[in-house]
Amino acid sequence: MQKRGRTLEAIYQELGIDAKVYQYGKKFEDQLKERFEEIDRTAEYNQLKVIKALQTHKVSAECFMGSSGYGYNDLGRDTLEEVYATCFKGEAALVRPQITCGTHALALALMSNLRPGDELLSPVGKPYDTLEEVIGIRPSKGSLAEYGVTYRQVDLLPDGSFDFKNIKKALNDKTKLVTIQRSKGYQTRPTLSVERIGELISFIKSIKPDVICMVDNCYGEFVERKEPLEVGADMIVGSLIKNPGGGLAPIGGYIVGKKECVENAAYRLTSPGLGKEVGASLGVIQSFYQGLFLAPTVVAGALKGAIFAANIYESLGYPVVPNSTESRHDIIQAVTLKSPEALIAFCKGIQAAAPVDSHVTPEPWAMPGYDDEVIMAAGAFVQGSSIELSADGPLREPYAVYFQGGLTWYHAKLGILMSLQKLYEAGLVQI
Repeated sequence: MQKRGRTLEAIYQELGIDAKVYQYGKKFEDQLKERFEEIDRTAEYNQLKVIKALQTHKVSAECFMGSSGYGYNDLGRDTLEEVYATCFKGEAALVRPQITCGTHALALALMSNLRPGDELLSPVGKPYDTLEEVIGIRPSKGSLAEYGVTYRQVDLLPDGSFDFKNIKKALNDKTKLVTIQRSKGYQTRPTLSVERIGELISFIKSIKPDVICMVDNCYGEFVERKEPLEVGADMIVGSLIKNPGGGLAPIGGYIVGKKECVENAAYRLTSPGLGKEVGASLGVIQSFYQGLFLAPTVVAGALKGAIFAANIYESLGYPVVPNSTESRHDIIQAVTLKSPEALIAFCKGIQAAAPVDSHVTPEPWAMPGYDDEVIMAAGAFVQGSSIELSADGPLREPYAVYFQGGLTWYHAKLGILMSLQKLYEAGLVQI
């Protein structure tokens, strides 16, 4: 008779998870089965959507060959951009390894579609920290402010709803582009659903039909069945080392939307007169395709991890956004830990659960583009990849940590249990 293998609980204990911590997590996992099934249904829908786009554009082995130098007539690059345009319901797309990160993609979209004398409006409050220098909220070389682009913002109301009255007042003859950040960034405000983004865009367009509405789509791709271009956005922007790269893309960003907006971005990325015609795909194009193919299921695993975290930490008395029962519109889970010690302990747990650099201890440091010290836990195969299991947060009140990612649900689960383990060992929580 064959002996049964070790129990799951025993393996978790070998990885450093106390039996009490394991059992505490298990009760929430058991309660979430029905909700996880709904996430899987959305993932199946989006998986089929991606496959249909790949088939529509006749992706073949020749698309994976790549190019060097100028990159003229790069079949794989051009086909991939057609796939992205179809998948996200845009007229055109720019998907390039030369776009270094999400902030670069956003800066590119803004700087290519704004001109001196134009005004940029954010109707959802202050944007993500790294965009402050792009816009010129914090002075920086080469900012939009230095090029004569002004900026205006309208904060969300205390309940997280749109301040339509003041948005209407803010829109004026100079308003050329409206930027809408879908995710919460380093704030504890609600993430915007695609439906709510559509309502906001509809309101703005009813007042100023010719304004460009851009959505910072980072962390939101494939979370829902619709994307912002389907509800009136002119342009969506994101990073390939977040959701759409599926954990395989080693670099890159995308801009999808109206043809003119995308062309403007291409001329800014390369050069006037060259645009999308140049830009070699080098050796990464297959990972871009395969990452997009895997993205819906990878996002599903990350969502399960976020919901698991929300349930555990809410039960321990920590404020969480979204809460344990709210619908999800991005992969980020904010947990307000209330002290720097708890924030650091949480991040140490995420790092200790990583497949890469699990032996490293994360410490707060002055990251470029941020106004406060930031602690980041990210033992990832791709450096800084936030679709992989990671957690970070600025060391400022209310000491909120932002958890996201997990290429598989099982890894996300281990990470959350390990974060709880570190808080438990430090005497910061009682189970």
